[in-house]
Amino acid sequence: MDRFLTKKWIVAIIAVFCSILWGSAFPVLKVSYIELQMAADDTMAKIVFAGMRFFLAGIILVFGMIFINRKALFVTKKQVPVLVIFGIVQTGLQYFFLYNGLSKTSGMQGAILVSGLTFFTVILAHYFYVNDRMNWQKTIGLIAGFTGIVFANWGQEFEFSFQFTGEGFIILSTLTGAIGTIMAKELAVGIHPFALTGWQLTIGGALMLLVGYPLMGQDAMTFTPIGWGLLIYSSFLSIVAFALWFSLLKYNKAGEISIYQFVTPLSGAVLSVIFIPGERFTIFIIAALLLVVLGVMAVNYKPKSDEGNQ
Repeated sequence: MDRFLTKKWIVAIIAVFCSILWGSAFPVLKVSYIELQMAADDTMAKIVFAGMRFFLAGIILVFGMIFINRKALFVTKKQVPVLVIFGIVQTGLQYFFLYNGLSKTSGMQGAILVSGLTFFTVILAHYFYVNDRMNWQKTIGLIAGFTGIVFANWGQEFEFSFQFTGEGFIILSTLTGAIGTIMAKELAVGIHPFALTGWQLTIGGALMLLVGYPLMGQDAMTFTPIGWGLLIYSSFLSIVAFALWFSLLKYNKAGEISIYQFVTPLSGAVLSVIFIPGERFTIFIIAALLLVVLGVMAVNYKPKSDEGNQ
């Protein structure tokens, strides 16, 4: 029992740490857009910036694995297509939508909307895992969570606002991320979590650079020392958060660790208020945060009798 509780605490601490890191990404990205003077509608600049972040993160992780555990980097011919698909979905598509969507929303909105990843994962898990079916707690949690996402789009004038290329893109990003979560559990069997992270970041980042760089204007980004610092922080954020999270996924149920993702919208909203000029809490943002947190906790709630049977 003590060993089981110790494992649960370690999992909880790692999962919360990952969620805080992901939460910090929202103000970092918003400040990066300002610092690098990127236009809100410059899609290619966002793709290139994302590609730089993830390619750098992937290369650093792969290079580090050469010295730590070189054998783990080797994959079979059958695993190569999995890594390519995973890089396209988990890195390329997910962050294409997130980076471009976030440029047209606030940092707080982005942090709350991204919580949809948890809810989409719960829905997909119902169809993929016989021991992770929908129940009344999850149903209530999904209703609360998606209601919170709706509240996040309510403005000061009590009017609902929604842009497909803004909020819509972020929601598509969460759906793509949920698909990637299931893929990591189902398809990446036999691949070391750190190797999976390194290869998918490198492949996804390289594809984004190949697509975006030839079409990007010359003055689309203006790098400063602060801008470079933000890029480097974002890269290391990806290395640590993804590697640790995929390690948790490898040895735990996706539904069990996703409860800790309630920290992401909380930390993202608080850090956005602190670091992004002009952002502040509103009654709708507070209501959205409460609903999303309750939703994430509800979809992962397990009665004590169920926990004792595990």
